[in-house]
Amino acid sequence: MDLKQYTVQEMFQAAIGSEHESNRIYADLAHRVKNVFLKEKLRYLAGEEEKHAAHLTREFASRFKNKEMVIPEKSPVPLPGILIPDEGVPLSEIIDSAMRAEKAAQDFYLSMKEHFDPGDPILRTLDLFAAMEGSHHVLLSVERENLAQFEEYDTYWDMMNMGP
Repeated sequence: MDLKQYTVQEMFQAAIGSEHESNRIYADLAHRVKNVFLKEKLRYLAGEEEKHAAHLTREFASRFKNKEMVIPEKSPVPLPGILIPDEGVPLSEIIDSAMRAEKAAQDFYLSMKEHFDPGDPILRTLDLFAAMEGSHHVLLSVERENLAQFEEYDTYWDMMNMGP
């Protein structure tokens, strides 16, 4: 991801906004799903995203002492959001969207590192956040596979009941 056209301040604000949005979406999804195991995983992801936002907010305040943090309504940095169109959209499509967003967040944090001097403590944080976003992607991909199996199973079970 090429971030050369953005300031470090813009990247921090975009990252914080993205983490807050991800938190909100995962919490909303957790409230809507019925599967207890998936509900817990979504709550976990919501909590992780909120922790990222809190850490980035503290880092922003430390680096930009005299600057007001303004989270843009639309991020200047191209980070895909998680799409939740309406109730009729299959959960598998929402999970796919979340997986793309987690992968983009991982790439974003790795690319953001290029804007800091070697030895800056933020580099370790960005590496950690990138790894965590990657693990979120893996967690979601496992849930996506489980969901696909259960969706197929449900269809198969209905057909089983239609026999002679």
